[in-house]
Amino acid sequence: MIQRDSFEIKAIPFAFSGSPSYAPRSSRPRFKISKKEAQTAINKVVAALKKDKNAKDELGNLQSVNNILGYGSPKPGTIAVRFNASFKKGGMGRSAVPMPFGLGQSEKQEGRGTMVGQVKASVDATTGKVLEASVFRDLGYGRAFNLKV
Repeated sequence: MIQRDSFEIKAIPFAFSGSPSYAPRSSRPRFKISKKEAQTAINKVVAALKKDKNAKDELGNLQSVNNILGYGSPKPGTIAVRFNASFKKGGMGRSAVPMPFGLGQSEKQEGRGTMVGQVKASVDATTGKVLEASVFRDLGYGRAFNLKV
Protein backbone atom coordinates (compact mmCIF):
# COMPACT_ATOMS: atom_id res chain seq x y z
CA MET A 1 0.00 0.00 0.00
CA ILE A 2 1.32 3.40 -0.99
CA GLN A 3 1.10 6.11 1.61
CA ARG A 4 0.98 9.71 0.45
CA ASP A 5 1.89 12.70 2.56
CA SER A 6 -0.71 15.42 2.92
CA PHE A 7 0.37 18.92 2.11
CA GLU A 8 -1.04 22.05 3.67
CA ILE A 9 -1.06 25.30 1.71
CA LYS A 10 -0.54 28.34 3.87
CA ALA A 11 -1.49 31.85 2.83
CA ILE A 12 1.37 34.24 2.30
CA PRO A 13 0.52 37.82 3.30
CA PHE A 14 1.22 40.50 0.72
CA ALA A 15 2.04 43.20 3.25
CA PHE A 16 5.68 42.60 3.99
CA SER A 17 8.88 44.50 3.45
CA GLY A 18 10.42 42.18 0.91
CA SER A 19 11.48 42.70 -2.66
CA PRO A 20 8.96 44.56 -4.90
CA SER A 21 8.83 41.49 -7.15
CA TYR A 22 6.78 39.74 -4.45
CA ALA A 23 4.08 42.44 -4.45
CA PRO A 24 0.70 41.76 -6.09
CA ARG A 25 0.85 42.14 -9.86
CA SER A 26 -2.14 44.47 -10.24
CA SER A 27 -1.92 47.70 -8.32
CA ARG A 28 -5.09 49.16 -9.89
CA PRO A 29 -7.93 49.64 -7.44
CA ARG A 30 -11.01 47.50 -8.06
CA PHE A 31 -14.45 49.00 -7.62
CA LYS A 32 -17.07 46.56 -6.38
CA ILE A 33 -20.56 46.35 -7.84
CA SER A 34 -23.47 44.26 -6.69
CA LYS A 35 -25.12 41.41 -8.56
CA LYS A 36 -28.28 43.53 -8.91
CA GLU A 37 -26.32 46.35 -10.60
CA ALA A 38 -24.73 43.82 -12.96
CA GLN A 39 -28.13 42.31 -13.83
CA THR A 40 -29.50 45.79 -14.58
CA ALA A 41 -26.53 46.45 -16.87
CA ILE A 42 -27.05 43.10 -18.65
CA ASN A 43 -30.74 43.93 -19.16
CA LYS A 44 -29.77 47.30 -20.72
CA VAL A 45 -27.34 45.58 -23.11
CA VAL A 46 -29.93 42.93 -24.05
CA ALA A 47 -32.53 45.66 -24.74
CA ALA A 48 -30.04 47.55 -26.92
CA LEU A 49 -29.14 44.41 -28.92
CA LYS A 50 -32.82 43.52 -29.40
CA LYS A 51 -33.65 47.04 -30.57
CA ASP A 52 -30.72 47.60 -32.98
CA LYS A 53 -31.58 46.81 -36.62
CA ASN A 54 -27.98 46.07 -37.65
CA ALA A 55 -27.60 43.57 -34.78
CA LYS A 56 -30.79 41.79 -35.85
CA ASP A 57 -29.64 41.63 -39.48
CA GLU A 58 -26.17 40.29 -38.72
CA LEU A 59 -26.72 38.18 -35.59
CA GLY A 60 -30.45 37.45 -35.52
CA ASN A 61 -32.91 37.95 -32.70
CA LEU A 62 -31.49 37.64 -29.22
CA GLN A 63 -33.35 34.68 -27.69
CA SER A 64 -31.87 34.37 -24.23
CA VAL A 65 -28.90 34.98 -21.96
CA ASN A 66 -27.31 31.58 -21.38
CA ASN A 67 -24.49 32.20 -18.95
CA ILE A 68 -23.13 35.22 -17.08
CA LEU A 69 -19.36 34.96 -17.33
CA GLY A 70 -18.36 37.96 -15.25
CA TYR A 71 -18.99 41.52 -14.17
CA GLY A 72 -17.10 44.27 -12.46
CA SER A 73 -16.13 47.90 -12.53
CA PRO A 74 -12.74 48.59 -14.11
CA LYS A 75 -13.07 52.34 -13.45
CA PRO A 76 -15.46 54.40 -11.36
CA GLY A 77 -18.85 55.00 -12.98
CA THR A 78 -18.56 52.12 -15.47
CA ILE A 79 -19.97 48.62 -15.22
CA ALA A 80 -18.34 45.95 -17.40
CA VAL A 81 -20.26 42.74 -18.12
CA ARG A 82 -19.51 39.60 -20.10
CA PHE A 83 -22.09 36.92 -20.87
CA ASN A 84 -23.10 34.29 -23.43
CA ALA A 85 -26.31 34.83 -25.39
CA SER A 86 -28.26 32.82 -27.99
CA PHE A 87 -29.19 34.48 -31.27
CA LYS A 88 -31.53 32.99 -33.85
CA LYS A 89 -31.84 34.07 -37.46
CA GLY A 90 -35.29 34.55 -38.94
CA GLY A 91 -36.81 32.51 -41.71
CA MET A 92 -39.56 29.99 -42.20
CA GLY A 93 -38.27 27.64 -39.53
CA ARG A 94 -40.25 24.75 -40.95
CA SER A 95 -39.09 21.22 -41.51
CA ALA A 96 -38.23 20.27 -45.09
CA VAL A 97 -39.92 16.90 -44.67
CA PRO A 98 -43.15 16.95 -46.67
CA MET A 99 -46.37 15.82 -45.05
CA PRO A 100 -48.17 12.76 -46.45
CA PHE A 101 -50.52 13.09 -49.42
CA GLY A 102 -48.89 16.31 -50.65
CA LEU A 103 -50.31 18.53 -47.89
CA GLY A 104 -47.23 20.77 -47.72
CA GLN A 105 -44.67 21.14 -44.95
CA SER A 106 -45.09 20.20 -41.31
CA GLU A 107 -45.28 22.75 -38.48
CA LYS A 108 -42.16 21.31 -36.81
CA GLN A 109 -39.47 23.89 -35.96
CA GLU A 110 -35.97 23.42 -37.32
CA GLY A 111 -33.06 23.03 -34.94
CA ARG A 112 -30.75 25.09 -37.13
CA GLY A 113 -30.05 28.78 -37.06
CA THR A 114 -29.11 29.27 -33.41
CA MET A 115 -25.74 30.86 -32.65
CA VAL A 116 -24.26 31.40 -29.19
CA GLY A 117 -22.04 34.44 -28.96
CA GLN A 118 -20.05 36.01 -26.16
CA VAL A 119 -21.16 39.57 -25.38
CA LYS A 120 -18.72 42.02 -23.83
CA ALA A 121 -20.17 45.40 -22.89
CA SER A 122 -19.65 48.52 -20.79
CA VAL A 123 -22.54 50.47 -19.28
CA ASP A 124 -22.53 53.87 -17.56
CA ALA A 125 -23.41 53.23 -13.91
CA THR A 126 -25.26 56.51 -13.36
CA THR A 127 -27.33 56.86 -16.54
CA GLY A 128 -27.59 53.19 -17.58
CA LYS A 129 -26.50 54.04 -21.13
CA VAL A 130 -24.62 51.35 -23.06
CA LEU A 131 -21.16 52.77 -23.80
CA GLU A 132 -19.90 49.89 -25.95
CA ALA A 133 -20.93 46.36 -26.79
CA SER A 134 -19.26 43.64 -28.85
CA VAL A 135 -20.57 40.20 -29.74
CA PHE A 136 -17.89 37.58 -30.46
CA ARG A 137 -18.89 34.58 -32.53
CA ASP A 138 -17.09 31.24 -32.34
CA LEU A 139 -15.46 32.07 -29.00
CA GLY A 140 -13.62 35.06 -30.44
CA TYR A 141 -12.00 33.25 -33.37
CA GLY A 142 -14.64 34.36 -35.88
CA ARG A 143 -16.02 37.75 -36.74
CA ALA A 144 -17.13 40.20 -34.09
CA PHE A 145 -20.11 42.55 -34.21
CA ASN A 146 -19.65 45.97 -32.60
CA LEU A 147 -22.83 47.77 -31.57
CA LYS A 148 -22.90 51.38 -32.76
CA VAL A 149 -23.73 53.54 -29.76
